[in-house]
Amino acid sequence: MSHSRFNQLSRRTVLRGLGVSLALPWLEATDSLARAGTVRAGAAGSGAGAARGLEAAAAAPKRMAFIFVPNGVDLEHWTPATEGYGFELPYILQPLEPVQNDLLVLSGLTHDKGRANGDGPGDHARSASVFLTGSQPRKTDGENIRSGISVDQVAARQVGQRTRFSSLELGVDAGRNAGNCDSGYSCAYSSNISWGGEATPMGKEINPRLVFERLFASGTPKEVDKSAQQREILRKSVLDFVAEDAKALQTRLGRNDNRKLDEYLTGVREIERRLGSSQAAAPLIDDIDYQIPGGVPGSYREHLRLMCDMMVLAFQTDSTRIATMMFANAGDNKNYRHIGVRDGHHDLSHHGRNQEKLEKIRRINRFHVQQLSYLLQRLKSIPEGEGTLLDNSMICYGSAISDGDKHNNENLPIILAGGGGGTLDTGRHIRFDTETPMCNLFMSMLDRMDASVPFIGDSTGRLPWLTV
Repeated sequence: MSHSRFNQLSRRTVLRGLGVSLALPWLEATDSLARAGTVRAGAAGSGAGAARGLEAAAAAPKRMAFIFVPNGVDLEHWTPATEGYGFELPYILQPLEPVQNDLLVLSGLTHDKGRANGDGPGDHARSASVFLTGSQPRKTDGENIRSGISVDQVAARQVGQRTRFSSLELGVDAGRNAGNCDSGYSCAYSSNISWGGEATPMGKEINPRLVFERLFASGTPKEVDKSAQQREILRKSVLDFVAEDAKALQTRLGRNDNRKLDEYLTGVREIERRLGSSQAAAPLIDDIDYQIPGGVPGSYREHLRLMCDMMVLAFQTDSTRIATMMFANAGDNKNYRHIGVRDGHHDLSHHGRNQEKLEKIRRINRFHVQQLSYLLQRLKSIPEGEGTLLDNSMICYGSAISDGDKHNNENLPIILAGGGGGTLDTGRHIRFDTETPMCNLFMSMLDRMDASVPFIGDSTGRLPWLTV
């Protein structure tokens, strides 16, 4: 293979093999590119393929992701006691200590359209539907569903064409888009937070192996199938199919870039290993009530973490800049035996201020925050440009129900993590006036993604104080 194909690298340079395309992470060599035009590193070859640089990137891109958790939280042990810098993390948020300076805790935001507003029961279904749309869903369990376009899809329409995938929708619980799941509301509302249009839930992928294959598949359907079959039969890694390209590239990289490339490839191989072992393992006894679709981990915790890893990989390789993830569907009632909680989550959320139930709710809330911390620390561990992947991201985490017992939609538990490419002043707790629309946060995030719109949902403007 001619090494001249790697004389110039772009943000789109990939390693290719039969049915496999492995995008590269940010490398120092990328910074030496011309800031305009299109760079091509030669036509595809045979055998392991050839790396191709498609579009020169002048700076690290910004990403945005949204993570939904159901049933609200125990706000007393979620909300910091003080505002501004140097706040003390309450019990539920303590797992975020390693990244406290990289996040904003936002209090006071409200989703008015999550309220009944004359439609009666169905708070859980509304909470998922409204989470990213800010729109009142039509109460129906028929085919005439209606919500609103979600903030992630607003961004995908404007910047999604810059990446291989305009957006990535992830989850761990299977859902359906028909039937009655909550007091006359379609299951489509409970199972989705991403909406491409008023009647178009985007759906989500819950199998981490399929997400992995989607991220790295390339070529004709026949080549992709053949590659997958060979890797399965021969127990090979995707890295074995791009080994020739990787070896040629390494001769053209400096010491720091070779270290970064080696760390990246090692990470990919480790994720593959975990995917294989998790699928082969029997369901863990502490997760026995967890509904396990075929081909996904038997452990809820490992399932969540693998999905977090898929998001990190997608962002690291600039395969997409927009993602959503549901830690569970709205109104979810799984138990958490692995942390000593045998009761169903939704059942516990109707705690009636019972202290024993509230203590269990706090443990569940903290467990979810631990998985968020895992994601944020993974993003922070990856250098990119002059900062890290987390510095160039905005990760919005929370619920559209505040207290699961009251089913209220004001003063929502919301965290915004990451630096937004240097546009966010993090490490603070900010308290907004109650009834400040959650959609005002979305407007502020869209501005930072260069995807501004006149409004979204019930927005009334942008959030102040996010930067100083």
